Amino acid sequence: MTSIDLNADLGEGFGRWRLTDDEGLLSVVTSANVACGFHAGDPATMRRVCELAVARGVTVGAQVSYRDLAGFGRRAMDVPSAELTAEVAYQIGALDVFARAAGTRVAYVKPHGALYNRVVRDEAQAAAVVDGVLLAGGALPVLGLPGSRLLELAGRAGLPVVAEAFADRAYTDEGTLVPRGQDGAVVADPDAVVERSVALAVSGAVVARSGARVEVRARSLCVHGDTPGAVELARRVRRRLEASGVRVGAFA
Repeated sequence: MTSIDLNADLGEGFGRWRLTDDEGLLSVVTSANVACGFHAGDPATMRRVCELAVARGVTVGAQVSYRDLAGFGRRAMDVPSAELTAEVAYQIGALDVFARAAGTRVAYVKPHGALYNRVVRDEAQAAAVVDGVLLAGGALPVLGLPGSRLLELAGRAGLPVVAEAFADRAYTDEGTLVPRGQDGAVVADPDAVVERSVALAVSGAVVARSGARVEVRARSLCVHGDTPGAVELARRVRRRLEASGVRVGAFA
């Protein structure tokens, strides 16, 4: 049976401000990418999301990013490798304190935003992220874009690698994500998102913005939590996947 993980970015609030419906999404997804305080999140939020995830049987992952609260981690930054390595390890360690207190552990690592896109091609930044995961201890799986430098270097370092796909993001013919600043970068039609989810899980392919068919072999599918109607859309995606014979379950 075909199987796929459903992940979502959670805990993306700060103080009294909340962006994602963490409770709602945790009733649907199987893996939670928890913001670790650099692009969003704070200690109380991290603790709350970890406790909610454990209560619902959802795997906890660390979503690491550039130190960019004002830009939500989506602004291009040039961070020295040694500094980035330390910051990645710091974020994983901070979240793991709350995960352990809730009765679990950080089970994987996923970069966020500008860092996620940077490590697709930038070998130095990808190596710094891998070094940060290693510094944090344990052979944590790394979640990222298929064919990225990040997954290549993580695999070389002996870390498990997990390829990820996005049903609500437009793809280029090369299999990379269309930058958010470009028109059509986000797929807004809920029906199209559901159909693309099934295609990615069953056939391992997606239609690029150009209309070309692009192969995207992924073990995890991201459903964004910061889009309107995110929880209901995530429920629709999961229902349709299961109706299509796809088993939905965590990879870690």
